[in-house]
Amino acid sequence: MRSDRLDRAPLPLKISACVGLLFLHLPILLIFLYAFTTEEKSYRFPPPGLTLQWFAVTWNRPDVWAALMLSVKVASLATAIALVLGTLCAAAVSRSAFFGREAVSLLVILPIALPGIITGIALRSAFSMADIPFSFFTIVLGHATFCIVVVYNNAVARFRRFSGSMVEASMDLGADGFQTFRYVILPNIATALLAGGMLAFALSFDEVIVTTFTAGQQSTLPIWMLEELIRPRQRPVTNVVAMVVVLVTLLPILAAYFLTRDGDRIAGAGK
Repeated sequence: MRSDRLDRAPLPLKISACVGLLFLHLPILLIFLYAFTTEEKSYRFPPPGLTLQWFAVTWNRPDVWAALMLSVKVASLATAIALVLGTLCAAAVSRSAFFGREAVSLLVILPIALPGIITGIALRSAFSMADIPFSFFTIVLGHATFCIVVVYNNAVARFRRFSGSMVEASMDLGADGFQTFRYVILPNIATALLAGGMLAFALSFDEVIVTTFTAGQQSTLPIWMLEELIRPRQRPVTNVVAMVVVLVTLLPILAAYFLTRDGDRIAGAGK
């Protein structure tokens, strides 16, 4: 009986949690609501009416599709780069002892710790000094700087819980390096890499600040949304796109959560 009472949260704590959740998510719910409003120039509350017409309008806008496809391509390539470089760096830091290992780890995670505007200014200055024209690839490189951190954090945590004796046993049984990676290492870190890749994709897909400094004349979906907000007509279109962005980024984050919540249950952990 006593343990049951201790497990129950007191009423003030429950109320505080509900207030905090409302504060965080009520603006998102308002975005969803105004995607259905009949008013196209302002955001009156409550909306004068509800309609589905803005979904059809958004579907037939070629600029929306162009921005969406650019965001998907950038996020996909940035995630692929992050998976390769982040995994290799995590393997080196977690499985090897060398001088300056902690300094390397700090330098890897630094881009996500710095304000985005600092990273954006630094990248823009570097591209300008190297006479690199702003293009699709400069956006990808900018996004990869913080996507690598997400993959690295997931991979290094899994590598540190992975027993090195399993690699030694694989080698003793005659497996070469590729076979050991394919049949021993990869199955044990796969969920961490998948979760890191999904989080990296979500972060890249809705990135604004770094993209502003590295995109040049191109517009990813978040940049397109910012530009659309200053226009006096068809503002609900922006809310429809925002709703899509929320759903697109929410699904990978949820998948990453479910993939990593049982991360301690890996072969060889604790042995």
